[in-house]
Amino acid sequence: MPRVIFYTAATLNGFLADESDSLEWLFAAPGGEGGGDDFARFLDGVGVLVQGSSTYEWVVRQEDLIAHPEKWPGYYGDRPTWVMTTRELPGVAGADIRFARGSVVDVWPDIRTAAGDRDVWVVGGGDLAGQFADAGLLDEVRLSIAPATLVAGKPLLPHNLGSDRLRLESVRQNGQFAELVYAVGS
Repeated sequence: MPRVIFYTAATLNGFLADESDSLEWLFAAPGGEGGGDDFARFLDGVGVLVQGSSTYEWVVRQEDLIAHPEKWPGYYGDRPTWVMTTRELPGVAGADIRFARGSVVDVWPDIRTAAGDRDVWVVGGGDLAGQFADAGLLDEVRLSIAPATLVAGKPLLPHNLGSDRLRLESVRQNGQFAELVYAVGS
């Protein structure tokens, strides 16, 4: 059974994106461009990605993926990607993108099958990760806390997830970022 992991970065005061759904604050922070051996190892274990429509739209817009679909593999490889949405969105030519409506519980059987024995990465956003948590499907939260704050934006995890469900597994420093890993219980 694959594990479902919400792996993300947030500001020191708990925002994933600014009011315009932008992640520019992240890339301005030293080390915020990501990568590195730890991330490469994580990505090697991922079989499926799931993201919300705002995350998908930001990546498509930021990288101009409609005009340059050849950039998609640089982000996510050839892994199937589910985009949870309530509206029609453009696909990226050649990418295995599957648009889904409704509850994560409804699409979970297809996601689980596609992942096989590899993990499912909830790329973003926080509400989507909260839906997995509410359904009892979220296994882990991996959070990099950036040396930045925003006055407003999209919250990290806008769902109730009490301390009785979260167990701190590890803490480490990665440059200017603090990385926390929590196991999530039912």
